[in-house]
Amino acid sequence: MSIWNYAEQWNAPPREIAVTMGEGNTPLIRSTRIGPELGLANLWFKYEGGNPTGSYKDRFAAAAVTHLKQDGKRLCLGTSSGNTGAAVAAYCARAGIACHLAIVEGAPEGKLRQMRAYGAHLYRVKDFGKVPAVNAEVFAGLQDLATELNAGFEVSAFSLAPRGMAGVQTIGYEIAEAFGEKPFAVFSPAGGGGLTLAVARGVAELAVNGRVHCVQPAGNDTIASALREGAPVARAVDSTTAISGLQVGSVLDGDEVISACRNGGGTGYVVTDEAAFAWQARLARDEGIFCEPACAVSLAGVEVALAAGEVDAKEHLVCLITGVGFKDEASVLRMTGPEPTAVWPTFNAFSDAVRSAL
Repeated sequence: MSIWNYAEQWNAPPREIAVTMGEGNTPLIRSTRIGPELGLANLWFKYEGGNPTGSYKDRFAAAAVTHLKQDGKRLCLGTSSGNTGAAVAAYCARAGIACHLAIVEGAPEGKLRQMRAYGAHLYRVKDFGKVPAVNAEVFAGLQDLATELNAGFEVSAFSLAPRGMAGVQTIGYEIAEAFGEKPFAVFSPAGGGGLTLAVARGVAELAVNGRVHCVQPAGNDTIASALREGAPVARAVDSTTAISGLQVGSVLDGDEVISACRNGGGTGYVVTDEAAFAWQARLARDEGIFCEPACAVSLAGVEVALAAGEVDAKEHLVCLITGVGFKDEASVLRMTGPEPTAVWPTFNAFSDAVRSAL
């Protein structure tokens, strides 16, 4: 199975022109340690790290680049804080489409190396991803440049690239089909809000008792507090979070996220960077799930909701684990420390060290 199993729902182009590498159909993994420790009988992780480039953005890229191929485009312009760029670069490489990307200033080097490996041309822009005015200038400029060059313009936001984002809705479809009529709640990390909106729309289409919560780091709280407070629109901010991938201070899909989550019974949660980094480490050590910090924002949201008495301990709770941890080296070093793995001179020295550790 792949996102193409939902072709009718997201108005996919003909299957024979699909640019695909088997994205989608990712596992729902039941928590074996963290959930029971929190008193949650049904905590689940929707693990997107097994997609071809290591994140849910492959669903976006498969849909977006397929449409570009259908349109006869030979050039793709876009923006990225990391995972979108890797996904679009890979799928453009597969389709034979040149890829040029404006990159947020704080994007991790590991993600940039992955983009370059696929042949993408990268341009890091000062203050992009941090300052809303700079974000607006980049988005508007790229749209104009795409028109001038007859290029595709692909940014993982419904407001800018709805055809690609329709592919992301398949996450919502998969979760809804997994739980059927059982009540469930999805905790979605959000920067610009595209993922949360896509999942909320997918869940709304197929689920009877599902709702989606928006979780954001305090340093990029464009949507979550507004959603919780009953405000009708999101608020642009100067992003200060250190969580890679969620450094999107512009509103983008924020207004629509508020409407979609609220209509489905969801609310917003704000978490600290420190909590996200701590849960990232716990996910690796207690669940065997190696993810990037943005994923752990969803689990930090569960912690806040539980402390507020806003979840049923028996309800099915789903944390979106959006990407694998290998791409963000700084966050890995935060977990493991910088020490290299020791070289032991003999096996006996190794065995003595094991006994000492035990």
